[in-house]
Amino acid sequence: MQSKQHQSLSGYLVFLMAFAIGITIASNYYAQPLLHSITNNLHIKVENAGSIIMAAQFSYAVGLLFITPLGDKLERKRLIIILMILSTCGLMVSALSQNIEMLIIGTAMTGLFSTVAQVLIPFAATLSRPEHRGKIVGTLMSGMLLGILLGRTFAGAISTIADWHDVYWIATGIMAIVTLLLWASLPSYRCDININYFKLLWSIALLYKQEPALRIRSLLAIISFALFSLLWTPLAFLLTNAPYHYSDFIIGLFGLAGAAGAMGSPIVGKLSDKGKGFIATTIGLCLLLLAWLPLSLAQYSIFALIFGVILLDLAVQVTHVSNMNAIYQIRPEARSRMNTGYMVCYFIGGMLGSVGSTYLFSHYGWIAIIIASISLAILGIMCWLFYTKTHFYLKLFDKNHIN
Repeated sequence: MQSKQHQSLSGYLVFLMAFAIGITIASNYYAQPLLHSITNNLHIKVENAGSIIMAAQFSYAVGLLFITPLGDKLERKRLIIILMILSTCGLMVSALSQNIEMLIIGTAMTGLFSTVAQVLIPFAATLSRPEHRGKIVGTLMSGMLLGILLGRTFAGAISTIADWHDVYWIATGIMAIVTLLLWASLPSYRCDININYFKLLWSIALLYKQEPALRIRSLLAIISFALFSLLWTPLAFLLTNAPYHYSDFIIGLFGLAGAAGAMGSPIVGKLSDKGKGFIATTIGLCLLLLAWLPLSLAQYSIFALIFGVILLDLAVQVTHVSNMNAIYQIRPEARSRMNTGYMVCYFIGGMLGSVGSTYLFSHYGWIAIIIASISLAILGIMCWLFYTKTHFYLKLFDKNHIN
């Protein structure tokens, strides 16, 4: 059964979908503030701890590539509920883990099926009215980034008063409740695309061939989320060493600082609704570079670190929301597939940033993180400027060309 398109989504349903997105995405990041405790408890090396984060992001990218496109083919409510249940099972495996291998398996399961978030976002975009779409997508993006950031705060707080395994047990219970609420609240919706699964996957590659806007937005996604991971993955190790010596709980509280940046998403969505997504992207890329100036002082000043965290998370969110709104304007009938391609690139960037940051930090220290991040941010600005220059004359005739 197909629901009527462009309906006015209730505030409750938008909130529920944003919360569901946040809690499923958070499941992939609970380990970050716990890395110090996990390495001690499971007796593993610091450089090997990054494999836990990498497992989450790699499996998420795999799920995006092979599961999310089904949102353009299958009944979406049923698909969403099944993925929520399987992701909950992954959390349970992590809660039961007594070695790094089992934790990686549970993390990979959770990551693979938490791609349900990327079924929910285009689903909401399809159901919402065009004049409200940017704002709604921005709200859902806030839910996603808040999940990534506050998931750390939640994990750090729980591990302070209990074992790190309990973080995953509590998360399992929350996921089960949210799954029931989604089952009771979501409308049924089936797309009318008659295409087999393998052609559906191949069509993603064709979209990249045909749409230059999708290509540049995906490249910016790789760069922005790599920068995000270059900060957040080694942050626990920076803060547990001199001069800070912070606990998991205090480290988790840094998610609150990052959450301030996430609150800018609905504003960015409104800019996109007014046709100013190009400006939002440019601002986001500039902030991605500027954020690393205070972060370069993170070893010496906690205030510089907090300011840098807020600025970087705002920059990532501004760039991400403007990217998402841009690709949703290209081909409405292919939103799930374009979302798949874009988000695969997004989390590949996160995976590379996580692995690279643990290597750089363990071998060369925080200064290597700063140099790599500034270089990457400059690369992002250069790519965007090259793209806009290449399409300048087309923009003169079609103001919507540069998405």
